[in-house]
Amino acid sequence: METVIQLEHIDKIYQTGEVAVHAVRDVSLRIQRGEFVAVMGASGSGKSTLMNIVGCLDRATRGRYSLDGLDVSTLNRNQLAEIRNQKIGFVFQGFNLLARTSAVENVQLPLLYDRSGKKRDTHALAIAALESVGLGERVDHEPSELSGGQQQRVAIARALVTEPAIILADEPTGNLDPDTAMRILDLFAKEVRESGAATLLVTHSDVAASVADRTLKLTREGLVNGRAD
Repeated sequence: METVIQLEHIDKIYQTGEVAVHAVRDVSLRIQRGEFVAVMGASGSGKSTLMNIVGCLDRATRGRYSLDGLDVSTLNRNQLAEIRNQKIGFVFQGFNLLARTSAVENVQLPLLYDRSGKKRDTHALAIAALESVGLGERVDHEPSELSGGQQQRVAIARALVTEPAIILADEPTGNLDPDTAMRILDLFAKEVRESGAATLLVTHSDVAASVADRTLKLTREGLVNGRAD
């Protein structure tokens, strides 16, 4: 199968005075198209830093990152922004929806920044994405009019609407009660598998990780069982 995410010996080092702090150390990982991988780790293990690197929100200090065949290290800021828009869908713990903006407008937003010209009827695409997550009757509701679970459904629809190569989820059910969280996890797993995207979930929850095809553990020494073949 085609490799979509490939990390090779990734380090992220922060310099604090004369002290070098390794936030991520020697991480190598391959995720193929359609594969769903969960990365678990304790607080301070570097999960969020790794997510930011894979999401092109931060750069590695050392190592190589290839996203859907592109060497990310060679891209400038504008090119990275375009990659985030066209190839990456994000789902966050805090939903990150725009207040006083309808569900359909929130989902439509990444399509409006797509300069490829391939997706013209953005409103219809946003409606279809909301219908796929069971919110066809809530398209005109603002976030304050939706429950936490419904808000996360909107966020999932927004992540999928651009048909990205990869989906990144950072503790996507951390703000939800256990019953709602399980329903959202099942929905999320179903939707990302149907999309065919390579999916990376970072979590501290065994329950959240249970929906993935493969679970890896991130420690201060690196990624356990996550090195490239």
